[in-house]
Amino acid sequence: MTATTTPLGSLLEPTTLAGLPLNTRFVMAPMTRFRSPGGVPTPEVAAYYRRRADNGIGLVISEGVLVGHPSAGHETSVPRMTAGPAESGWRRVTDEVHAVGGRIAAQLWHLGSARQPVDGIPAWTPSGVPGNSHAMTLADVDVLLAAYAEAAGVAVRAGFDAVEIHAAHGYLLDEFLWPYTNRRTDRFGGSPAGRAAFPAEVIRAVRTAVPAEMPVIVRLSQFKERDYAARIAESPAELAVILDAFAAAGADVLHASQRNVADPAFPGSPRNLAGWAKHLTGLPSITVGSIGLTRDFLGSPALRNLLQRLDAGEFDLVALGRILLGNPAWVTLAAAGRLDEIHDYRKADEDTYF
Repeated sequence: MTATTTPLGSLLEPTTLAGLPLNTRFVMAPMTRFRSPGGVPTPEVAAYYRRRADNGIGLVISEGVLVGHPSAGHETSVPRMTAGPAESGWRRVTDEVHAVGGRIAAQLWHLGSARQPVDGIPAWTPSGVPGNSHAMTLADVDVLLAAYAEAAGVAVRAGFDAVEIHAAHGYLLDEFLWPYTNRRTDRFGGSPAGRAAFPAEVIRAVRTAVPAEMPVIVRLSQFKERDYAARIAESPAELAVILDAFAAAGADVLHASQRNVADPAFPGSPRNLAGWAKHLTGLPSITVGSIGLTRDFLGSPALRNLLQRLDAGEFDLVALGRILLGNPAWVTLAAAGRLDEIHDYRKADEDTYF
């Protein structure tokens, strides 16, 4: 193949996202890397993000960063968004990304039931599902709203260009959205509107804590890491209730994660989840899901279809994930037709860090 047979088209064009100028329409999806001892990003972390920003990624989204409450997570090598050493570490990261003209968003994260019960602190969940987890009280709700707001303030001071709220993949905020894990009978449970209420309050708390011009992105999904068939909405109408609550609370961008970007979100329409998110709310959306994992993707009908849908306005940005682990210069190389320098995603790439 040559450069003429691997067109990336409008993906390489500059754009704006909720007022934030970006060099391309490519996004780096968040991926946990376990390289921040004590929750503090190192110079190695800064170099890792800079390398992707310097190779055609318009917006880097950080790995999930734990908000500053003991219930948020147990992993000691997952970064935190807290004042002090972690904030200084993140300032080094944002400075490196900005030095090459890139933009970076901080993804704020709470593990929910995925947190291991250590130090006498159980996992916090909406309803005590799964068993042995702590069903959050209304007082706990207020505690976590304050933790999210504080983390957002730290992200602002650390120099991030945007914040993303992780409400996908079966972690805490998604557990509120999912009927299986949310069995509450108060205002934070029951109907789609009730299940969306706590995530919406988190969005509102974050929105209030950041400058008016800073984009607030919300990541959502139907599937969960432990249940690929799970759904937060059985129809576009149910999804609209949830996403309208997000928009009313201050979300500027919707980042819709699915296992394969080509899959329709609902029967009867080819729109994927990002397409429905934009269609229902009018907000810009990011699509992501197994894009570019093999070299054959470049120049394939799948890429042409993705570009057609992007150019038709179904979604606004395209996120790359696992392929960037072993190929940090994927966009640069693909745009130049240097395919012999790109290798297919392989599981071993998850153990590399460069």
